[in-house]
Amino acid sequence: MSGIKDRLILASGSPQRFSLLVQAGFEPEVRVPEVDESILVGESANSLVERLSVKKLDAVINVGECGVAADTVVSINEKILGKPGTPEIALEMLQTLSGVTHQVITGVALSGPKGRRSLIVATQVKWRDLTKEEIVNYIQTGEPLDKAGGYGIQGGGKNFVVSYEGSFDNIVGLPVDEVISCLNELGCDCSK
Repeated sequence: MSGIKDRLILASGSPQRFSLLVQAGFEPEVRVPEVDESILVGESANSLVERLSVKKLDAVINVGECGVAADTVVSINEKILGKPGTPEIALEMLQTLSGVTHQVITGVALSGPKGRRSLIVATQVKWRDLTKEEIVNYIQTGEPLDKAGGYGIQGGGKNFVVSYEGSFDNIVGLPVDEVISCLNELGCDCSK
């Protein structure tokens, strides 16, 4: 029978986060939190992702359990770009990102037998200039609609990236190295 410290719970329905944890050697149990992800008036990207990751963790992880929750946004010039949801908003977001550098910011909340912790990881991403036709074709794939900033770097969005500085996994949705380090500090032993 597995103990509380050798079972990792992922407080997210994100297939990207699940896949990143599996690739890192975990067999996470998924619990999907229901949390209002609305941005508060005047809230910064860092405050937003930290607040939402903590809310997600608190919603489904019991005290002492090894768990991880995260929230990712794209930020450009202090503007927060979440999941577009519609093709029209995706078009606007992708045009905004064309040819510029932006930040992918992930807030992570973690728990374990030794307590809870939250952290924020930011990665700089530079895009090439895109044509409207490229953007429209990408939107037609459906991929941008449920991704922060309207793109997935693990999918078609990789074709737009010139360079990045920082954690690649963070751009996908979970900074795995930082997560593993924190889980170890919190007394979790839940990798294979």
